[in-house]
Amino acid sequence: MTRDLLKLAGQPVIIGAGIAGLMTALRLAPQPVILLSKGRLGAESSSVWAQGGLAASMGTDDSPSLHLDDTLAAGDGLCDREAAARITAAAPAAIEALCRLGVRFDRMPDGALALGLEAAHGRRRIVHAAGDGTGREIVRALAAAARATPSITVLEGFEARRLLVEDGVLRGVLVAGPRGGATLPTNRVVIATGGIGGLFTQTTNPDGSFGQGLALAARAGAQLADLEFIQFHPTALAGPHRPAPLISEAVRGEGALLVDETGDRFLAGEPGAELASRDIVARGVWRRLSAGHATFLDARVKPGAHFAEHFPVITAACRAAGIDPATQLIPIQPAVHYHMGGIAVDASGRSSVPGLWACGEAAATGLHGANRLASNSLLEAVVCAGWVAQSVAGADAGRSVRPREIGLPCASDPSSLRAILSRGLGVLRDGRGLEEMIRMLLPIAHSRGPAADPALTGLIMAVAAWRRQESRGAHWRTDFPMRDAIPRRSVLCLDEALSTARDLSPIDQPLIA
Repeated sequence: MTRDLLKLAGQPVIIGAGIAGLMTALRLAPQPVILLSKGRLGAESSSVWAQGGLAASMGTDDSPSLHLDDTLAAGDGLCDREAAARITAAAPAAIEALCRLGVRFDRMPDGALALGLEAAHGRRRIVHAAGDGTGREIVRALAAAARATPSITVLEGFEARRLLVEDGVLRGVLVAGPRGGATLPTNRVVIATGGIGGLFTQTTNPDGSFGQGLALAARAGAQLADLEFIQFHPTALAGPHRPAPLISEAVRGEGALLVDETGDRFLAGEPGAELASRDIVARGVWRRLSAGHATFLDARVKPGAHFAEHFPVITAACRAAGIDPATQLIPIQPAVHYHMGGIAVDASGRSSVPGLWACGEAAATGLHGANRLASNSLLEAVVCAGWVAQSVAGADAGRSVRPREIGLPCASDPSSLRAILSRGLGVLRDGRGLEEMIRMLLPIAHSRGPAADPALTGLIMAVAAWRRQESRGAHWRTDFPMRDAIPRRSVLCLDEALSTARDLSPIDQPLIA
């Protein structure tokens, strides 16, 4: 450990520098805090890619209770009602806080916030910035604020490889930096690492979002919740691009239609049609593709000639692929977009491991249930960051104890696993495919190679999906198409997942730490 890092011993450490991590660090000020960013601050997070915006009841015809109703309906019986009510009620104040931090939201000529409509929302309540560049604008403002805050030490180019836990007590974080491995002694850590899309072949997430926060927490003994619920965005731009450019739900909110190559509106008979909840639309698109058809978004009439004005980022992505979205059909396909599951946390973001918190997509607060309501994710990150920061600030810093030294695990690379996870944990699943996936991932998770942590994350997710023998929200089992009468959230720890995996596999060996 270098002398400069030694000076930081005992400070809280936030792993991840997207909206959740940045906002937590800012809310902790003036308490000193360390913010770890794998790359340049604000450059690699999923937050930058977020197009739609933040859901908040800002309109005169809206209210937090209506926002809550839509959230619970989309969550298909699995939302934690108390958590959802608390977060949706805090949404308007969160928008005001972001404005004070310099976020430039889109406004009407009279200065009022411009509010968009997205699927499964009963009101226009999507607050956006730069049209479809909301995530980029929020990260810009928060990153600038973080750099200007003396209490925040930003360590760019640093990646957390292990949480160091001794006798059930969090002692530090083992990191890899520009000069090699180092240990940051601390008993307060916040995981804000984003999602899991990098584990899959088709995703709208950056490759660096492959569930590393879940692997860190699982190896530390934390409970994980609702891991089987993976949201596929139904309208990613089809093609060879990685990540797949996202065609925001807001495009359908402005009137665009889903059609196949014959012009058939194949979702017209569904309640809500193109604006049904994401799981319904994703399954409809997937089934159409599986039947041998091509699927498109038709925006030629609505928003038509105004497409580029409303959606400049999407327009640029389409034109890069040789498509004019105002005059041509946009080829689309489902892609992994968001993980409703994550590290199980309480109302303050505390995990089951003392000293470990989680915020943002890496956390399972209970807001999203089985199927996230559009634009509730950035909202959750901003709102919950304040509660996490308050909890971390109130925790006893104690005396910093240097943990035992361990070898630095190699950097993770999920690329060899993407086909396995995409096949087993796709839009439609079945028990046989999940069992095959579990048997394939178990020996890789036991290895010391670059795929070990990604395999471990995928394994726990697969076990959670195998154990849920029903179809609900984003989890659809073709061998169990009915929904259970009594909704239940799933909670799983690493030992339980490994026990189940070994029961399904002939391999039996100790997990390598």
